[in-house]
Amino acid sequence: MTTRQYRPSPLHQVDLIDDGGRWSLVFTRDFPHGRDAVWSALTEPGELREWAPYTADRPLSSTGPVTLVMIDGEKHEELPGEITAVQRPDLLEYTWAGETLRWELREHGGGTRLRLTHRLPDRTRAAMLAAGWHICLDVAAELVAGTPLGPITGANALNYGWSDLNRQYSDRLGVEVLEPPIQ
Repeated sequence: MTTRQYRPSPLHQVDLIDDGGRWSLVFTRDFPHGRDAVWSALTEPGELREWAPYTADRPLSSTGPVTLVMIDGEKHEELPGEITAVQRPDLLEYTWAGETLRWELREHGGGTRLRLTHRLPDRTRAAMLAAGWHICLDVAAELVAGTPLGPITGANALNYGWSDLNRQYSDRLGVEVLEPPIQ
C-alpha cells in the first residue's frame, strides 16, 4: 500500500521496435544512483515486492528456473520463469508470463541508465505496458533513493494516473488505446 502522495513523472523515452513482426517495447530511464543500487532493486525479492508487479521465490542474480509471483491486491498468481542471462551489474534477462524482459544498466552522468526491453507477441498492449512500467519505475526510483512508496500495481495503478499514462503512451507509440478489463 502506498504510504504517501504519488504523481507520475513526465513521460520517459520509450520506443516500439518491429523486428520482423516481433515487437519490443524499449523503455529508457535514468537513475541518479549507482548501478549496484539499481541492480539490487532489480534482483532482490524484498526490493522487487516494493516496486514491481511481481516478486520472486529467489534472488534474480543467477541463471535458472524462477517462480515470479504476480501481485494484484490480495490476488497472487505464480508464474514459472527462466533467468537466461546475468552479468552483474550490467545485464539481467528472464522470461515472465511467456514474454522476455531484458534489463541493461550502464553508467551515465554520475548515475545509471536503465534500458528495459520487453519483448511482446504483438504491439496491441504496448501502451498499457508502458504505462505500467512507467509507474513501477517511478516507484523503483523512490525505493533506490531511500524513500519507498510501496508498490502501485495491478488495479491499484488506476488510482495513480495509469489511465492518463496509457493514453499518452498510445499517442506516442501510435497504437490504439486499450483499457484493461476491471474485475
